Amino acid sequence: MSALHESNLTSLPLLHRGKVRDLYEVDAQHLLIVQTDRLSAFDVILPDPIPGKGEVLTTLSNFWFEKLRHIIPNHLSGIAPESVVSDAAEQDQVRGRAFVTKKLKPLPIEAIVRGYLVGSGWKDYQKTGMVCGISLPVGLREADKLPEPLFTPSTKAAVGDHDENISYKEAVQLLGESRAAEVRDAAIKLYVEAANFAATKGIIIADTKFEFGVDDEGRLYLIDEALTPDSSRFWPAESYKVGSNPPSFDKQFVRDWLDASGWNKQAPAPRIPQDVLQRTADKYHEALQRLMAT
Repeated sequence: MSALHESNLTSLPLLHRGKVRDLYEVDAQHLLIVQTDRLSAFDVILPDPIPGKGEVLTTLSNFWFEKLRHIIPNHLSGIAPESVVSDAAEQDQVRGRAFVTKKLKPLPIEAIVRGYLVGSGWKDYQKTGMVCGISLPVGLREADKLPEPLFTPSTKAAVGDHDENISYKEAVQLLGESRAAEVRDAAIKLYVEAANFAATKGIIIADTKFEFGVDDEGRLYLIDEALTPDSSRFWPAESYKVGSNPPSFDKQFVRDWLDASGWNKQAPAPRIPQDVLQRTADKYHEALQRLMAT
């Protein structure tokens, strides 16, 4: 399977290249978002793409956008990506890996919901007994299911910078009280419904990240991607065990290899061996197959 590290569309103006997505302007009301096969680790874009990753992110996001649209509208326009570019070569770059979306104003936070005590949340808890300023019961262990899902927002960092966890009070300062509450409530509802569904497919969603935007009337929308291995920590239920961080359907193979390589986690990143790339691609596809199995 060929991989797309970077899109190159000349028929539309390029607005931005992110860690994974390339954004183009379609017209005054719409954007084209191309999900490439780029992978970032430790906030550095790696030189080697993961074959098929962009298609997995797009297919899964479309699946979740449809399944969860009764909770909150999303940014999809319904316009076919192939219809907004000029020729067959450009259509090949967007087919199966792009959205045409409504042009909305993104909110300046990432809406993280944690259902299990792991990652940076576990580290915080070990030090303070709290996660992002939220007190938790004593005696919890790594990978414990939390008493209830936690909304733990973070800032949005530019490419190469690190997102920073913030308190709910800081989110209120950024968004205003009513908008912050709306985002919190929507994020938790989305997580709970998705986690309950994933559990029927043998997947635990330990945590996830949502992004939201607003239209000119101030209506809230779910934007970006949704509930993929890039934005979520998916665990196979059969491997789950309290007291350790289970293997996940994401870029953990790459992260583990980078940790062992001696890389200083500053750009540029080293080249990634082919077998590590393939094992990572296999995990992304396994998550897709499990979640969408009928």
